[in-house]
Amino acid sequence: MNRNNLVIDVEAILDQADSPITDDCCIYRVPYDIREVNPDGYTPKIISIGPLHHFDQRLQNMEKYKRAYFKQFVSRAKNKLEDLISAVEDEEPRLRRCYSENLEMNPYELVKVILVDACFIVEVLCRFYYNEWTTDDAKMSNAVGNIHIDLLLLENQVPFFILEKLYTLVLASQDRNLPSFLQLSIYYFSQYNTQNLEPPFPICHFTDLLRTFHLQHPRPQRKNCKNRYIPTASAFKEASGNFQINKSNCILDLQFSKGFLKIPHIQVTDDTEILFRNMQALEQCHYRMEGYIADYVELMDFLINTEKDVDVLVENGIFFNWLGDNDAAAKLFNSLGEQISIDRNSQYTDLITNMNTFYNDRWRQKWTILKRDYCNTPWRTLATCAAIAIVFLTFVQTVCSILQVV
Repeated sequence: MNRNNLVIDVEAILDQADSPITDDCCIYRVPYDIREVNPDGYTPKIISIGPLHHFDQRLQNMEKYKRAYFKQFVSRAKNKLEDLISAVEDEEPRLRRCYSENLEMNPYELVKVILVDACFIVEVLCRFYYNEWTTDDAKMSNAVGNIHIDLLLLENQVPFFILEKLYTLVLASQDRNLPSFLQLSIYYFSQYNTQNLEPPFPICHFTDLLRTFHLQHPRPQRKNCKNRYIPTASAFKEASGNFQINKSNCILDLQFSKGFLKIPHIQVTDDTEILFRNMQALEQCHYRMEGYIADYVELMDFLINTEKDVDVLVENGIFFNWLGDNDAAAKLFNSLGEQISIDRNSQYTDLITNMNTFYNDRWRQKWTILKRDYCNTPWRTLATCAAIAIVFLTFVQTVCSILQVV
C-alpha cells in the first residue's frame, strides 16, 4: 500500500467535508423512517414542482400544461426572455443550497426546471387572484383545481424568494399598486388561513406558509414537560371533566381551566393527514426546537385512543368528521405522530400539569367510581340513594337505642 497516496486521498476527503446543510437549506427529502409510515402523504399525485420529483413518470402529463402556463407568463413580460433566464441563473448556486440533498442536475438543467416551475406557479396564482381563466383552462380544470395539495408538500417546493423575484421582475415592476406575491399566495391558500394573517411575515416556501397559518401569534413559550401523558377524552369525561369549543381561530390554542378543556373546532377531512404530516416533516428537518405542530399532534394522540374518544369530541362540537367513520378519525390521529421525534419542551406544559392534577384528584376519582358503578341509570341511582338512606336511618336508630339504654 502506498501510504503517500492514502494520505492524499484522505486529505481530499477532508477538503470535501463541508457541512451538508447550509443556512439557505429549507427544502428537504422527508426522512426515510417518517416517510415509510405513509409514503403517499409526501408524494405529489398530479404535478411535480422543483427537482426532487421532476423525473417521476406518473407526473409527466402535467409538463405540457406547465409549459403552456410558462409561455403565457412570458407573454405578460415586457422583459426579454433572456432577462428571466438570467434572473434564475444568477441565483443558481443559492437555489442549489436550498435543497438538503445533492442534486444530480447540472446548472443548466436546474435553471430550466426552476424557471418553468416557478413561472407556472406565479401564473396560476395570478389567474386565481384576478379570475383570468381561459378556455384552455377548462381542459385541465380538474387538475388545476386539485394541485393546491401538491403545492403544499415539503418535497414539492421551490424557494419562495425565486417566486417573488420573477413576479416582481415581470409584473410588480410594471405597476407598483399590484399586491405583493405573498398577498397572492395568502389569497390562493386562504382556506387554510383561519387566523386571517396579513403580510408581511417571512416564509421559505408554501409548506412553511401552511405551518405559519396554523401557529399561534404570538407563539407561546415551550417549557420543559416531564410528564406528557393526559387522559383520553372518554376517561376525562368519566372523571367529571368537561369539553368546550374554544372560539379561537388557531387550532393550536387549547386551554384548561376549572375542569373544562377548551379545544378549537377542527374539520377532519381527506386532506388533514397530508397537511399535518408535511408540517411535522418540516419541523423535524428545519424547526427542530420549535415543534408546535408536533406538540398539538402528540396531545391529540393522547386525547384520542379509540372511536369512543372521537365520539366525545364530535358530540361536543369540537370535531366535524368529514371522514364519516369516527374509527377512521381515531386511527388518523394515532398514526400522525409515528416516527416523529419529540424534544423535552411543549407549549402545553401547564395545561398537561393542571389537567392531570384535576384528573388524579382522589375524591373526584371516588365520586367518578360511584357515578359509574351505582348511578349510571335512573333506577340504579334511586336504588343507591335508597340504600344510603337505609344505612343512615339504621345508624341513627342504633345511636338512639344506645342513648336510650344509657
